[in-house]
Amino acid sequence: MKLMTLSAIILVLITFTYFAVFAGNDLPGNMERAPAPDGKTKSAVFAGGCFWCTESDFEKVPGVIDAISGYTGGNVANPSYEQVSAGGTGHVEAVKVIYDPTKVDYAALLDYFWHHVNPTDAGGQFVDRGSQYRSVIFYANEEEHRLAEASKQKLAASGRFDKPIVTEILPLGPFYAAEAYHQDYYKKNPLRYRYYRYGSGRDQFLEKTWHAQAAEQTAARAYQGADATSLRQRLTPLQYTVTQEEGTEPPFDNLYWNNHKEGIYVDIVSGEPLFSSTDKYDSGTGWPSFTRPLEPANIVEKRDHSFFMTRTEVRSKHANSHLGHVFTDGPKPTGLRYCINSAALRFIPKEDLKKEGFAQYERLFQ
Repeated sequence: MKLMTLSAIILVLITFTYFAVFAGNDLPGNMERAPAPDGKTKSAVFAGGCFWCTESDFEKVPGVIDAISGYTGGNVANPSYEQVSAGGTGHVEAVKVIYDPTKVDYAALLDYFWHHVNPTDAGGQFVDRGSQYRSVIFYANEEEHRLAEASKQKLAASGRFDKPIVTEILPLGPFYAAEAYHQDYYKKNPLRYRYYRYGSGRDQFLEKTWHAQAAEQTAARAYQGADATSLRQRLTPLQYTVTQEEGTEPPFDNLYWNNHKEGIYVDIVSGEPLFSSTDKYDSGTGWPSFTRPLEPANIVEKRDHSFFMTRTEVRSKHANSHLGHVFTDGPKPTGLRYCINSAALRFIPKEDLKKEGFAQYERLFQ
């Protein structure tokens, strides 16, 4: 017998997951958990393929109280999982998101939804094929309809995808909660859920589309420096000396060495993203120190033989700003210490990322 490949093993595990979990279950399909009875919550319904994953994703959003797996959009009352999965009822697997509108609004939920589906796939989502797994936004009123259409148009115009956005926007009809064993599946069956999710290809697609691709698009912006005259007018004398003349600011007497706020650091000249507070640590040297770059594509390393030493200089790729040096005496997991001048950086706090055009990095601080 030939040894099974990794992909074959994953396929077997996925198949086992479905049949082992679904077989013999006959729990009712209307066991919907009630939201808080204070009248302050709202709900929104989204279909993003497998409702295990969609529920799991939405329950991570601050301000979301609950996410309920279920079925909607079909023509059969109180459908069972077996009926919906067979594809004959017209329903899709969906989730009802119960949220606190004082903490998260509908527009934010829409944005989060787009970041967790493949909106160009009309035949399902990832490994799950069929109309019952297609992506849909269900609106309950005209305001939700308007916001959903606007968000879809914004995504299409962004150029993020090179295919048409085919996610449907439909009026919400009856929503039927799925069987009890489907609710919070990722919590009740974490091992099987992880096998399924990995084998589905969902996270691999999202990583490539929203992180790796974001890095490529960021680099493609071609951040540029400026001529010496304009830089002298725009930068402080210290910033100019550090970035343009390979200078070094004094330790323990600079802007960011003791900065503990959450956010990212960009090049003071070009604005290209360089480092994140999630990788910042106190090296005891008196300069901002990081274990790794936020965007390696924006970092250039070169040998530096100045001052009778051999070091590795760190420069920004697009502005060619001198940033500092990198050493091999850092902590785990990289063992590196990127020792950077504050004068070469501009700090953007996490709450300003979207306003500054760096919304893709908000996920770092969720």
